[in-house]
Amino acid sequence: MTRLYNDPAAFADEALEGFAAAHRRWVRPVPGGVVRATAKTPGQVAVVIGGGSGHYPAFSGLVGQGLAHGAAVGNVFASPSAQQIRTVARSAESGGGVLLLYGNYAGDVLHFGQAAERLNAEGTATRTFAVTDDLSSAAPDEAHKRRGIAGDLPVFKAAAAAAEQGLPLDEVARVAAYANARTRSFGIAFSGCTLPGADHPLFTVPEDRMAVGLGIHGEPGIGEAAVPTADEAAELLVSTLLKELPDGVTAPDGQRAAVILNGLGSVKYEELFVVYRRVARLLADAGVQTVDPEVGELVTSFDMAGISLTLTWLDDILEALWTAPADAPAYRKGSVPEAVAADEDEDEASYETGSGPEPYVASDDSRNAAATALDALGRIKETVDAHADELGRIDAVAGDGDHGIGMQRGSSAAYEAALHAQELGAGAHSLLTAAGDAWADRAGGTSGALWGIILRAVADALGDTERPTPATIAHGVRQASDGVRRTGGAQVGDKTMVDVLVPFAETLVQQVAEGADLTAAWAGAADVAEQAARDTARLVPRMGRARPHAEKSLGTPDAGAHSLALIVRAVHGALATCQ
Repeated sequence: MTRLYNDPAAFADEALEGFAAAHRRWVRPVPGGVVRATAKTPGQVAVVIGGGSGHYPAFSGLVGQGLAHGAAVGNVFASPSAQQIRTVARSAESGGGVLLLYGNYAGDVLHFGQAAERLNAEGTATRTFAVTDDLSSAAPDEAHKRRGIAGDLPVFKAAAAAAEQGLPLDEVARVAAYANARTRSFGIAFSGCTLPGADHPLFTVPEDRMAVGLGIHGEPGIGEAAVPTADEAAELLVSTLLKELPDGVTAPDGQRAAVILNGLGSVKYEELFVVYRRVARLLADAGVQTVDPEVGELVTSFDMAGISLTLTWLDDILEALWTAPADAPAYRKGSVPEAVAADEDEDEASYETGSGPEPYVASDDSRNAAATALDALGRIKETVDAHADELGRIDAVAGDGDHGIGMQRGSSAAYEAALHAQELGAGAHSLLTAAGDAWADRAGGTSGALWGIILRAVADALGDTERPTPATIAHGVRQASDGVRRTGGAQVGDKTMVDVLVPFAETLVQQVAEGADLTAAWAGAADVAEQAARDTARLVPRMGRARPHAEKSLGTPDAGAHSLALIVRAVHGALATCQ
């Protein structure tokens, strides 16, 4: 378990701070992550990687010459926010554009996509690509739905080496896609990981069993099997990967492959070597020539006791990229040219300083509404704090268990930002906009992005000058519902927060239209939301990290749906008080 921590909600930030202090030769900290400590090469494509904390050496440990130019680092098992990604990208880029690389998880797709939109709008050419190497997470005909695990490394390495060669942005992006198409991974585990502050692992496996086909966020496997010997584990991993060859590889015999035997956190190096001894023999017997194999911890999951095997099927182009030199804190290969250290002030103006806005212009009516909104945000924070452990437990049934911590970080940041905005005279729109941006930035992950959308939609409906009416508030909630569905792609029945948000919005709009005052209408809609949240227990997830473990979640409500129901009930308390 994770034993050394202070405030669990601050763990990711403190870990990144310590990492940067320990590796000043390679990296320097910027808001949201780290970038290379070496001077930039003008016109070179910047490869910026990222994802949640808890996976070291991924992602910060892979920043350095020959590898990533920067890494955006999110909360534990949660995507960095779009703002974090954008800030790191702006600090890393040197005129050749930016390629954003990440694992294929809903929160990462949302935040990296939003960051790319903003960077492109600002004039920085940006492309994105999600790694999809884990064959256990979707069938071959749905390979685009697969998640990214240890196959992140060969994709990152290929793209970064291509950038070092001076290739243009679109070509570097093509190389990443090509490396991904020729990469497959598969993993097993003997116990789950324990998040900082938690007193039990995200999943458990009976003593004589192992989980098969697990993820790297504490998600349980897709099945169980008897605990194997080291040789039997090797045979399972190799045989599984050889059953699915990528296009262009007709048979393993005569092929070259980059091989990664990855420890997920608690399996010791000596154990990995025992397993790799058999992996190497099996691959040789199949006619596979291994090229620069890697055995060790490369993409971990805190203290998970497990291993994964990755094969990237090489051709001349990919082999040259795989074997190219690199020098990062946690990954070194060959010898890179001596580099000049970066000027610490060279991109001082490339990210916001956090000095805050000028005082706001707003009407008294809107400022009164902002006071109610601040009260509501305070109640939301208190509610989330009180239920954080419960939300984590629910999320851990088939997901990664980070929902409670993420909601705490988001709701706390939203309240603090709103309080600051009120001190500057903000109206309802400005206060809720500041809160939404802070929630998305600090929480990261899918829920962070979606709560940012919710608060911004309500903010847009209220404005800073008009006195809000029940109709305008109901309209804002409906716009929030539409925005979440449009951005996240979920629909009612997918077992997400949408299963609560849609009926809540529809009920609120209907009751306001029928003449109910806002407090009564909200109370009725909150009743509907609570029942809708309970009803998600009978659904199986069709989206997100819980999708590969759908049956495990039967009987348990969706964590995002449950937290939304708790929150709308808390908001009702603020509305009732202001009457």
